[in-house]
Order: sequence, then structure tokens, then C-alpha cells
Amino acid sequence: MTPKRVVRLLALALLVAFLLAPQGFAPVLAPLNEFDAPAIYDQGDLRVLALWHLATVVVGALASAVVAVGLGVFVTRPAGAQFLPLSRSLVDFGQTFPPVAVLAIAVPLVGFGQVPTLIALFAYGLLPIFENTIAGLERCPRSLLEAADGMGLSPGQRLREVELPLALPTIFEGVRMSLVINVGTAALGSTVAARGLGEVIIAGLLSNNTAFVLQGGILTGLMAVLLSDATRLVERRLVRGSPA
Repeated sequence: MTPKRVVRLLALALLVAFLLAPQGFAPVLAPLNEFDAPAIYDQGDLRVLALWHLATVVVGALASAVVAVGLGVFVTRPAGAQFLPLSRSLVDFGQTFPPVAVLAIAVPLVGFGQVPTLIALFAYGLLPIFENTIAGLERCPRSLLEAADGMGLSPGQRLREVELPLALPTIFEGVRMSLVINVGTAALGSTVAARGLGEVIIAGLLSNNTAFVLQGGILTGLMAVLLSDATRLVERRLVRGSPA
């Protein structure tokens, strides 16, 4: 077993142990608090909050992937090449406009809860997937594309059978980046009443409870690491067919 796999398994074990038996970590976190404040978050179920957090991140990333990959394919076709500068400006907006500002604009339009958070995650996750889609498609060897044309493949067949399979590793890397970025960004959703691990962090900040802040941050960080590794595993299995 490689050291990387050992670290991955330890991170997974720590996350599962904390979610299943959080009180077992109370002696470790208790010294961080004063006035006998609770060391373990007791205003909600950590497992439920973690599942909400994960679901929000995954749904946001999937929505970003559908739009970004489709847009990336479009602007790399002759008919859509002229729209590349405009498309790049639109997806850049999601990264340059702070997620907190997106939340502030979305709340008056759609209300509080998960929806404004999903909008922010969608906008924030577009850029890496879009740019990686373009990079992956543009790196396809010209000789293979010419061979596909010589075999009589239509543009659609060439895209499905040659270009996208070759570009998938690069596209997966963009999806991985989007997932990791959005794990942290999703924590901000708790400022607009979205369910997630951000609730734990915010509760700690409001009550000056360092243990709450630390456990919310650790759980969020572990989730980001494990999602990154899971995406790599899926990419290796489906695209490269190699063991993890």
C-alpha cells in the first residue's frame, strides 16, 4: 500500500469516525473552550449537515460541468469560435465576482436556503471546467483528427468517438478543481440559511467557541481532500482504466 493511499484511508477514517461518534473527540477539543462551553457541535446532526454540504457541492458542480463542457465544445467548433471571447468573459465573471456578493444578489431574487448557494457554486465552478474543456479539445493530435476525417466520420462522430475521449482526463481535472473550490465556498452558504458544515463554523464564531470553528473547518477540509481523491479515482477507472 502506497503512502498516498494510507493518507487517503486515514483521512476517510477520521471523517467517518467524527461523523459517527463525535463525542469521542470531545476530550481533545474541550481544552480549546472556556466557561465549560460544549466542545462538540450540539445544535444539529453533523451527519445531516455533512450530507447537505456534500449534496450541495455535487449538484452545483454537475450543473457547472453540463454548461461549461457544452459551452467549451461549442466555442471549439468552427460555428462557435467567434463566441470564445464572450464566453470566456461570462465564465470569468463567476470567479472575479465574490461568492458572498453572488449570495447577496441571489437572496432577494430566490430567497434564503440552498438555492442562492447553488447559484453561487454554479457560477464559481464554471471557469476551471470551461478552460479545461477547451484545453483538452485543442490538445487532440491533428493526425488523429485527420485520420478520423479520412475514415468518413461526421463532425459529431469525431467529437464523440475521438475528441471527447482524448479530452476527458483534462476535463475531469477541471471538474476536480471545481469540486474542491466549491467545498469551501459552500460553507459560505450558511450565511443565507443553507444547510451545511458552515453552520458549525458560524455558530463557533458567533459564540466564540473555538472547538466548533475547528471541527467545522476540519470536516470541510477532509471532505475537500476526499472529494479530490474520489474524482481522481473515477477518472483513472473510467478514462485510463488503471488502478488507483
